[in-house]
Amino acid sequence: MTGNSILSRFQVLCRQFGPGSHRAENRLLDLHTAWQHPEQLPKAGFENPVVGRILDLLGPLDWAHFPERDLGRRWCQPAVPYAAFAAAMLVKLNEGLNSMADLRRYLAEHPGLIPLLGFSVTHFGGSQPQGGLPTQRHLTRMLREIPNTALQFLLDDSAHLICDELQKVGIRAGDCVSLDTKHILAWVKENNPKAYVENRFDKKQQPRGDPDCKLGCKRKHNRQVASPDRPATPSTNPLPANLVAVGEYHWGYGSGVVAVKVPDFGEFILAELTQPFNQPDLSYFLPLMRKTEQVLGFKPRWGTFDAAFDAWYVYDYFHRPDDPDAFAAVPFSEKGGYKAGGRSFSPDGLPICQAGLPMPLLFTFTDRTTSLVEHERGKYGCPLSPASDCPIHHKNAAEKGCTAMMPTSPGARLRYTLDRKSETYKAIYRQRTAVERINSQAVALGIECPHLRNGDAIANVNTLIYTLINLRVLQRIRQKLANSAQP
Repeated sequence: MTGNSILSRFQVLCRQFGPGSHRAENRLLDLHTAWQHPEQLPKAGFENPVVGRILDLLGPLDWAHFPERDLGRRWCQPAVPYAAFAAAMLVKLNEGLNSMADLRRYLAEHPGLIPLLGFSVTHFGGSQPQGGLPTQRHLTRMLREIPNTALQFLLDDSAHLICDELQKVGIRAGDCVSLDTKHILAWVKENNPKAYVENRFDKKQQPRGDPDCKLGCKRKHNRQVASPDRPATPSTNPLPANLVAVGEYHWGYGSGVVAVKVPDFGEFILAELTQPFNQPDLSYFLPLMRKTEQVLGFKPRWGTFDAAFDAWYVYDYFHRPDDPDAFAAVPFSEKGGYKAGGRSFSPDGLPICQAGLPMPLLFTFTDRTTSLVEHERGKYGCPLSPASDCPIHHKNAAEKGCTAMMPTSPGARLRYTLDRKSETYKAIYRQRTAVERINSQAVALGIECPHLRNGDAIANVNTLIYTLINLRVLQRIRQKLANSAQP
């Protein structure tokens, strides 16, 4: 064996398996082209009804413009396209397959799917149809390494397809959106109540099973439920803290989605974001709304959220001087000791003190600490000089009088003045059920307890789950429109 034998063998392998080889070229066009021209598909292997069903589900997506990685590098084995992997993962979720091994076995049992999804074929139609499939380990690694932006392209395209179909019947979707988060449990022993773990909920003790998950609280309150054997906490003699339920803590992640409800057609997803579980719900709002605007091409008029999103910049986002009907339907969370309507304002936006006098603005400053959003904050003071002339003799009148500290944005005033008892508010708030139904569908697809140990893999699976939900909605819309068009 000469010194160049190893190099020569490597060159032979590159010629056999590289992008220019017959094995790399022995593939069909993208799924969208195959869906548009099914007559060009070879009959062998494609007459299977499963292949037709998958093609009808995935074909509408714009696979021709999928942000593919560079496949031109010559390796000893052909690179697996990201588009083929993403399509295979959608098949896995749609068919309810539990593992990558089940996915590989399913594709081998339906050989028509192998070239259709975009995998290279070695013995298609022969005795080894699975020869072009990557191994189970390779598929698992690709789930961690595929960029989430590539999968977001599929989710955005599915939302565009749904909006286009609704436009055909004169429906403009996206004027009212709802947003909520879904907790995701990490696959670690700290989340198993039957396993003994010392300092289970110590946020500084990172679980070994998942280096990316974080500790967060699913539900937290300090209100004691009254019962005959345990009365409600009195104000004069409080119960000890060990009798008060304070929260449900888990290690994991959170998934936030923006959903739209379309009467007679259902609901679909416009944007999604996955973060570690230690991030607050409000941290999802601005990134998801920016993504929603990109997908829709316009800014929604109404938004409906739960009390966790009761923040001034949520109201400010939907406030439009030229559209007084636009607003955010959010329950008041009674932060800072105030109740809904607890603060009133003058016609020019100045807060009114307890004596019924508008409080002038003393000074403003940039606040970078009290909110997730950097904003201008103002201090309002007593209009009387001296303050001791207060007609109600307020307790602070002996000093400089009453003061109020709040953002100068209109959203800070709308938070108190919004009429939450009006029929318009109730009608908009009822739209929040759209995101709840989306979360229920995601739970049915396994989003709540994934058997994965990596944050990137979990984020990618979540994006694919929401894409699949949109594709199913698209199928229902097209089927319903086709049935209504028939005489």
